[in-house]
Amino acid sequence: MSARFDRRTVLRGAGVALALPMLDAFLPRARGAPRELGERERPRRVAWLYVPNGAHMDLWTPATEGALDALPPTLAPLEPWRAQTLVLGGLTLDKARANGDGAGDHARAAAAFLTGAQPFKTDGANLRAGPSVDQVAAQAIGNRTRLRSLEIGCEGGALSGQCDSGYSCAYSSTISWRSASTPVPKETDPRLVFERLFLDGADLTPEERAERDRRRASVLDFVREDSKRLAQRLGANDQRKLDEYESSVRELERRIAAAAKDGAADVQPGERPTAKPKDYGEHLRLMSDLLVLAFRTDTTRLATFPFANEGSNRSYAFLGAPEGHHDLSHHGSEPQKLEKLAKINRFHVEVLAHLVDRLAVVDEGGRTLLDDTLVLYGSGIRDGNRHDHADVPTLLVGGDVLGGRHVRVAPETPLANLHVAVLRRLGLDTTRHGDSTDELAGLWA
Repeated sequence: MSARFDRRTVLRGAGVALALPMLDAFLPRARGAPRELGERERPRRVAWLYVPNGAHMDLWTPATEGALDALPPTLAPLEPWRAQTLVLGGLTLDKARANGDGAGDHARAAAAFLTGAQPFKTDGANLRAGPSVDQVAAQAIGNRTRLRSLEIGCEGGALSGQCDSGYSCAYSSTISWRSASTPVPKETDPRLVFERLFLDGADLTPEERAERDRRRASVLDFVREDSKRLAQRLGANDQRKLDEYESSVRELERRIAAAAKDGAADVQPGERPTAKPKDYGEHLRLMSDLLVLAFRTDTTRLATFPFANEGSNRSYAFLGAPEGHHDLSHHGSEPQKLEKLAKINRFHVEVLAHLVDRLAVVDEGGRTLLDDTLVLYGSGIRDGNRHDHADVPTLLVGGDVLGGRHVRVAPETPLANLHVAVLRRLGLDTTRHGDSTDELAGLWA
């Protein structure tokens, strides 16, 4: 019989605190009954994913409302999880509209996406938007995990200076806001995210930390003895889970090390080398896998992940779209530009599918990590050519979502109504967020 442990059990070594995945030994068990998580013990998690510049909606939108008998071309990578996918049409991000403030739709789209608030037009320090839905949740339930929330991305951005028609760069590069005046910067370096999850160097001197970094092949090397002692007390199934988990950690380290080595040649004198892969797809997948690791170890239950800054003009030459993304989004209905834009849209959904796949294969007491993780994916712009904010592309995958459907809500329904529904699903007694008018109903199974 395997031993019983507390969910907060970690493997420790010099400067390392390796959180563990869900093991059978952590699960409650009534006499004679199998171990499983009850409704009250299940941790609910949410990841908010953002893509810039809208979408080619003709290839995004399902042909009919109701049952999702087939996914449209852009969403086809989600076919294995069609039954857990809800496509929402008709939601509006009104506070991304000018509303008297003139140009600047990209900055407003990102800033309003999770806040439902009209950003104050400034390129100075007097920012005003949020708070965002993730930070409202973090304030309420973030104390249940080591990290209240996790903010990651793949494109760096300044928190000052002008990036869009008089709006501060903070608006374009940030979707998470701790308060109306405090954007939460995202981390784009996979190595720094990994260190935040697992390395605890607070008790080390600079010399000890340097020595640890010089010798370290893996954080697992520092917790090997602790891991061996734990494994001896676990049942066979938990031993298998622990071994698989440690293998996944080591593989992530290998990929981060490869990215750091690949990028070292580009470092200028005086610069700090990073572990950002040159391959954008690998960067997105690596950050996705780190997000899964954070959820799997219950290090946090809330995360935001913009794939790129709003208005990004990144080239997708590897897809046959060498022009900038923003430039292509101003397609003017030209077939060649629309074709390339659709390739970019589908590529982003492929990354979403990668994340969902990683969540779906993790067992948590008879359920999968995806079963208890809601992934919200969307953009603050519908069509980049028109900069419109009605009927913005929105998906829900996983969690308790009543999936396998395409649902269209009434025109001008605030996107913030969805945020209220998510907050209430997380257990918050809230009725308003941003410009919400009600809780969006009929989402949950």
